[in-house]
This record gives sequence, C-alpha cells and structure tokens, in this order.
Amino acid sequence: MSLLKALSIVCGLMLHVSLGALNTHYCAPRKTVPYQNELKMFREEGISNYSTMLMRDDLGVLLLGAREAIYALDIDDISVRKSVVYQRVTEEKQRECTYKGKHAEVECRNYIRTLHRVNDTAMYVCGTNAFSPTCDYMTFVSGQLKLQGKQEEGKGKCPFDPFQRYSSLMVGNDLYSATSINFLGSEPVVLRSSNLALRTEFKSSWLSEPNFVYMDFVGESFDSSDGDDDKVYLFFSENAMEYDFYSKVTVSRVARVCKGDMGGQRTLQRKWTSFLKARLDCSLPEPSLPPIVQDVFLLKHEDWRKSVFYAVFKPQSSLSQVSAVCAYSVSDIRNVFNEGKFKTPVAVETSHVKWVMYTGEVPVPRPGACVNDVARKMGMNRSLDLPDKTLQFIRDRPLMDEAVPPLTGGPLLVKRGALLTRIVVDSVLALDGQRYTVMFIGTENGFVQKAVNYAGEMFIIEEIQLFENPEPISILRLSSTKGLLYAGSDFGAVQMPVSNCSRYDTCVDCILARDPYCAWDFSTGRCSSVHSLTPAPITAMQSLKEGDVSRCPQPDPVAAVDFTLVPQNNIQLSCQLHSNLAQLVWRLSDQTLHSNHKYYIYSGGLLILGASESDAGLYTCDSVEQINGRTYNRTVAVYRLQLCSGPRVGDSTTPGTEVTNSSDSSPRVITAAPRPEDPSSPETHSDTGRVTRLEVAVGLLSVFCLTLMGVIFGIWSGGRWACFRFAPVLQSPSESEGKRQPACEYMHIQNRTSEVKLLGPESGRPCTANNNHTAVDFKGNGEHHFTPMANISSLDGLGYINDESEI
Repeated sequence: MSLLKALSIVCGLMLHVSLGALNTHYCAPRKTVPYQNELKMFREEGISNYSTMLMRDDLGVLLLGAREAIYALDIDDISVRKSVVYQRVTEEKQRECTYKGKHAEVECRNYIRTLHRVNDTAMYVCGTNAFSPTCDYMTFVSGQLKLQGKQEEGKGKCPFDPFQRYSSLMVGNDLYSATSINFLGSEPVVLRSSNLALRTEFKSSWLSEPNFVYMDFVGESFDSSDGDDDKVYLFFSENAMEYDFYSKVTVSRVARVCKGDMGGQRTLQRKWTSFLKARLDCSLPEPSLPPIVQDVFLLKHEDWRKSVFYAVFKPQSSLSQVSAVCAYSVSDIRNVFNEGKFKTPVAVETSHVKWVMYTGEVPVPRPGACVNDVARKMGMNRSLDLPDKTLQFIRDRPLMDEAVPPLTGGPLLVKRGALLTRIVVDSVLALDGQRYTVMFIGTENGFVQKAVNYAGEMFIIEEIQLFENPEPISILRLSSTKGLLYAGSDFGAVQMPVSNCSRYDTCVDCILARDPYCAWDFSTGRCSSVHSLTPAPITAMQSLKEGDVSRCPQPDPVAAVDFTLVPQNNIQLSCQLHSNLAQLVWRLSDQTLHSNHKYYIYSGGLLILGASESDAGLYTCDSVEQINGRTYNRTVAVYRLQLCSGPRVGDSTTPGTEVTNSSDSSPRVITAAPRPEDPSSPETHSDTGRVTRLEVAVGLLSVFCLTLMGVIFGIWSGGRWACFRFAPVLQSPSESEGKRQPACEYMHIQNRTSEVKLLGPESGRPCTANNNHTAVDFKGNGEHHFTPMANISSLDGLGYINDESEI
C-alpha cells in the first residue's frame, strides 16, 4: 500500500501546482487579438534595433532610426519605404572601439538614438558611432533623405552605449539631453546644448547612477499668475540617497529645470540653478520595493495645469511579474516643487550621511524656483542675479522631501504577467460629447494593451499581438490625427489602427467592447468608427460606462449539436467564452451544473466523468459577464447528448463527426463544435489557449491519477493484466433501423516487451469499459479533436501519456 500512498501524494502535489498556475490577473484584457499578417510592417534584412521614431505629418513620412540606417516611411503605410540613408561605422572607428573592450559586431556599430525636427525640411540626428557619438543635420526634399555632412561632437547629446536608456528634447533651437558624458557611462548629465550651455553638477546628490526615461516641455509661462517660466520635465530612476539600507535601493524620480535658466554668477556657473527632483509614488498592491519607471507620456491639455503625465512602472525584483500605470498631474508636481519642503543631508556618524526633512529657514527667492514676479520685484531678472545663499542652498539640497502622489491616489492599472514597457495616450471624443483617455501600453512580449478608465473602473478593451514572435516593444508613437499607432522593436516596426471597429460584427459585440472609437450604426447594421459618424447621427449608439445592450436586436438562437453518449466514457464538451472576462455556466435542461465528482467545469468547456444513461439530455453553455453591475448572459453552445446506438467503426458517420486513422491505426474522432463567429477571434490567443490546456490537463490529470491508482490497486490485488480501451466512434442514434452497435476496440498490454494488440468486437468486450474522450480546441485554431486517453505506451502494465501535445 506504500506505493499507492506515494502515488496519491505525487498526484496531489501535481494538481496543487497545476491549479496554482490558474490565478487570475489583476486586470485582464476583455479580448485578445492574436498576430495577424494584415498589419503594416517594415524591416530590412540585416538591420535591427528599430527604436527611434520621428513623425513628420507635414512631410507625410515617419522617420525611423535603426542600427546604421535612417528610413523615411510613408506615414499612412510604413511598409512603403520612400528613402533611406545609411550611417555605417568606419573600419577605423570600429577597430578603436574593439581595442577598448567592446564587441565589434554588437556595440561597435552606429545606433541612431536621436531624431528631432529643426525646421520645415531639416532634422537633427545623432548616433552612437562605435562609442564615439556624433550628430549631423538631415533634410527630406523631393522625397529624398540627405545628410548635410555637418558632423558635430555628440558627447552629452547622445549616449556612448547603444543599450543605455537616454532621453532628449528639442525646444526651439536648444537641445535638452539626459545621458552619460563619458565612455564608461559613469558621468551622468542633464545638458542643454545652446549658445549658453548648462549642465548638472557631478554630484551623487544630483544624479546617482540614473537611468533616464523621458523628457518633455510644459509652457507654464502662458497665462501664469506669478510670471513663471516654462519648464522641461525629466523622468528617471536612480539609487536612492534617502533610504538607509545595507544595499542600494532604486527609486523613480521626476526633475525639472526652467527654460530661461542661465546659471549662476559665481556659484553654479554654467550649471542649472533650477534643478529640483522628487520621488514618484506608485504603490503596488503587493509589498515590494519601489517600482521603477519605464516610460512616460504627457497628455497635453489646452490649460497646461490640466496636463497629465502617464507613467509605466515595473517591479524592482525580477521575481515579481506585476507592473502598473500611474498618472501625475502637472499641477501636483508643480506644487511639490514650489511649496514642498526640502531634504537635507545630516552627518550621523563619522562617515555616514542621513537625509532628513529640512526644517530651517528657506532663503528668498526660493531655491530652485524660476525667475518670477517675486524675484523681479527684488531686482533679479535673470538667474545670474540670484544671491549665493539661494544658489548654495539648492546646490546642496536638490531633493524634495515629499513624493509626488498619483492623480487617482494609486495606480490606474495593475497588470500581472508580461511586464509593461511603453505607453502613449489619446483623448477620444465619444458620442456622448465627453472625452475619454485611452492608453496604449506596450509589453515585453510584443502586445499592445488598449485601456480606458470609466469613472474609476479600469477597463482593458483588448490586447493585440503586434509581432509573430515575442519581441519587447521598445518604442511607441501615436498619430491622433491619422488614428494610427506605430511600434518599434529589435525585429522591426509595425503600424496598427487605434481601433478596428469591423472586428465587432454584431451590435452586442460592438457595445460590449466599450471602445470610445467605435459605435453601432443601426442605419448600416455595422460597428463603425465614431470619427466617420461625426456629427453623430441619431441612428448610432454607444454605451461606454454601462455596457447596456438593451437596444440591440436579439441574437439568433444557437443550434444544438447532436452528440453521442457512450456509457462510462469521460466526455468533454467544448464551449468558447465570448470574452476573457466572462465565465461559463452550464445547464442540463433547467438545472445549473457545478464542478464536483461528476462534472469538471473550466474556461474551455465541460468534462463529464464516467458518463451514464442519466447524463443524456440537452446541455446549454452560457458565457456570463459582469459589466458595471450588469450581468450579460450569452448562449454560446448547445449539445444534445444521446445514448450510444450507432454503426461500427468505418461506417458512415453523422454530420459533423469525422473518423481519421493515425499511423498506429488507433482511431481518433474529430467532433463538431459550435463554430466561432469570427475565425480570427481574439479568444484563440495563445495565452488563453495555454490556460485552457492547463485546465483540461488538471481535469484529465485527476482522472488519470484516480484511474492509475485503481489500476495499481487492481495489480496489487493480484490482477494479471490491464485492459485499456481506445476511443470508439461516437455516433448519433441512426434514423434508419437495423444498424449495428458501435464496435469497442481494446488494447491489451501483457508485459513490457509485448506488442500492443487491438482487440475488436470479436473479443466480446462490452461497451461499458472505461474511456476518456476529449473534444476541446487544444490548439486554438477552431478545430476540435477527440483524443483518446489510451494513447499510451506500455510500462509494466501501467498506462502513461506518450505524446504531451495531446494535452
């Protein structure tokens, strides 16, 4: 009995581990759209790292920077290349780079990292140039790109290391950049390249091993009540100085500088006098180290005070798979810098410094502030006029004590699974006259999540697979005017529409998608773009917050599929969820079924264990989804199970049932299942398929364990041989008389070396021997296979699954 006990423990552990993998996500996409070749893509053989983009709507091109190449692509169809220039590294530069210990074919190349608009025809471009960054001007005239040959030193404007995060921004003719200024990457700098160049101090209190992420401009001087200056905001992560731990802790920051900053007269000469930084607060639901900012997007408003930064965060620990999106108001950031308290270093021990809140007197004008009306009244019209007391204070205390809180008090979105990498945000005008913020978030496995917040409810409309192979999305750009999204990765660049309303082919699908870009048009009977309906006709409908489908016409009833029940078989009925957020509800006649010793319900269907005559009847599968307090019930599949009374193997079969024979002559049955409404339905996404297969495996594993323990118990009790029966052909009851009963075939395993024999109906075995049938779409392609559990090899009379692909 010890063997039986050990086996039960092993099976129990396997089931526990399998079930543990079925945990739900924090925020799951409602639909999943698998990779489709119809998306516009661009790549060139031998070129990689498509990670820099510049949209030029005025020129009708998307400029795409890659390794040693810059492309001008048609902005409406990026698969069309209009022009290209190559910036390859010279052999001499590559040799010098290699001598310094860098990889010749990887690092010692020219990666285009900077692309900025200068004027109507000219752009500014910089590349790493084999760890010797250089910049040049480039024009696009008469459909052709051309480098001007005016190469400039790129140190401080472009990183040396092609894989180091970096950010830059062109404001007028001034280039603001955040990168490292030396070969080793040990001297970080925030630099303004202009007639009056300014940079940060080389002090760890200013920048401590930073990882720069994003930079943008906010015109705060417009309609300013205190005569304030415009600002440039910078987002990055760095080693925290304020946390007293044994090891380094990384935190996320936002910093700002004033556009009119000219540096100090004696203190902070040619240095920023307005550099301030504060920690970004974005608390995850799980206890963890502070998450790390990965990308930021500024959604600008006509009133700059209402502009919002949207930031993507990933966990600091590689063990966590939870990432988040937090939003920050420009007004809240401004308040922290203008009114918040400072942190100051305090010597605690001989060689230890602790950062605490500064409680002393703050000089006037306020340290770190732009020159405003207060300073002007004191006779200070430039930063050069600021007193040394103010400048010395900010030189030693650039960090604010208070963190910037998220706009909503916490994360807008929390996602478990593939980490989020990039973000862009659009403001969409819906039929109700309101504007809704739609976020497009790239992931490390090549998907884009499309999410919107409805009155505090975070809703992921869909996730779309952009690349056939899992490729981290390294850049996202959005053209709101054209309704197009552009994504870049190491593999290539992809263009996709912000919405594909034609994907929703019924009124119910269109409304439940709750997509601000889409509305159901009753006049045409189609789901159409809201933009094409403007001004909105009375025949169009949206229900974004409620998801109310009451005005939609009733769908056609689902036709029942006849299905043959063979007593003592394990029968599986497949059912396709209409949404990732829905759950299956099975009914036998009017009785709701629940998972127990008889039934196993999972996201892909129903498993009936050891079917008996009493299990015959009408099975209905409903996909039930909760939407903002409303319950939407949709019948997806109907099966009519009838007792086994059909022809033997090889006879004609009922419609929807097909018999095939594998090379080992073991019969396999492919049964009919409800046809998906859309062959390219998002529900066939690989992740969902993996969960379905896992759930099926859990159910079958439990049956297998119980069966296996029963077999062992039978052998233990003196049994000499085991009989495993292959799947008979499942037939619907024949309408004609005199047809024979279905044949039962058995496999007899005598010992380890004996051959496997199929015993036909002549063996006299009754139809009540145990069978295990499956009828689920394991491969996510719309085909539904019956797979016999008896697809096994011999192992001392015990059955084991030989082909894992069958599970």
